[in-house]
Amino acid sequence: METMFEQVRSNKIRSYVLMVFFILLVGVLGAFLGVAWGNTYIGLGISFFISIAYSLVAYFSGDGLILAMTGARPVTKKEFPYLFNTLEGLSIAAGIPVPKAYVIDDSALNAFATGRDPKHASVTVTTGLLNAMNREELEGVIAHEMSHIKNFDIRFMMLTTVMIGLVTLLSDFILRSFWYGGRSRDRGRSSGGGQAQKVLLLIAFAFAILAPIIGQLIKLAISRQREYLADANAAVLTRYPPGLIGALEKIRKDPDPLVDKANKATAHLFISTPFRNTTGFVASLFSTHRPIEDRIKRLKQM
Repeated sequence: METMFEQVRSNKIRSYVLMVFFILLVGVLGAFLGVAWGNTYIGLGISFFISIAYSLVAYFSGDGLILAMTGARPVTKKEFPYLFNTLEGLSIAAGIPVPKAYVIDDSALNAFATGRDPKHASVTVTTGLLNAMNREELEGVIAHEMSHIKNFDIRFMMLTTVMIGLVTLLSDFILRSFWYGGRSRDRGRSSGGGQAQKVLLLIAFAFAILAPIIGQLIKLAISRQREYLADANAAVLTRYPPGLIGALEKIRKDPDPLVDKANKATAHLFISTPFRNTTGFVASLFSTHRPIEDRIKRLKQM
């Protein structure tokens, strides 16, 4: 297993690599969008401009977009004093600035952290989790989220969320261009040498369908192992693994785990899947989280 310092360095490097990868992916989508429009260079130029602008927005404002998407609201120390006390205490232990506190008014038991670095981070918990957890369990959950902040997981996951949204948006735009522009292109090709263009259009159409799937697979690959690492780091931070174990047990038994405003783009940020429990091979294959039973088992072995 990587040391904590190796994780931080690796996450910083991967964040920049991720941005470059998605810029290139969006560029390819833009080229195919140009094919759909009949001018590859225009589509390529527009897509690169959009991807660079979108990347900058994601880096500096992605956390705000995520908080808005999930319905999180900022809270004061007067409203939730114990949440603030826990954040302050664990921030000192972790050696990072105190993150901003947000709450989602929802009965589900869940939490997540977001931001671009420890100086610009926030921790969000549901009111259901605050009501259900005792002191040690809440500390375990907050320590888990603090670990994501300290290890720069938050930057990596935030960028992934926003970039996949961009890829999905462009892919949908390409597919709509094919759908609504198909007849005019068919008439143009019927007049002569359209065989090569037909091949390009077929490739573009296939790529537009596959691109969001590629993005989702990347998201799955980077999110699952990070939960194990954050669990382990949380146990070290609190020096009390039973606290997080108890929290995960309660989350596992939550009769209604659905977070109403969560969606597929933000699901991997949460400490546990924010959707209703599903079983089966396909569901587990595309889940953003490892089974809670496996996470508890690992913690008990510490």
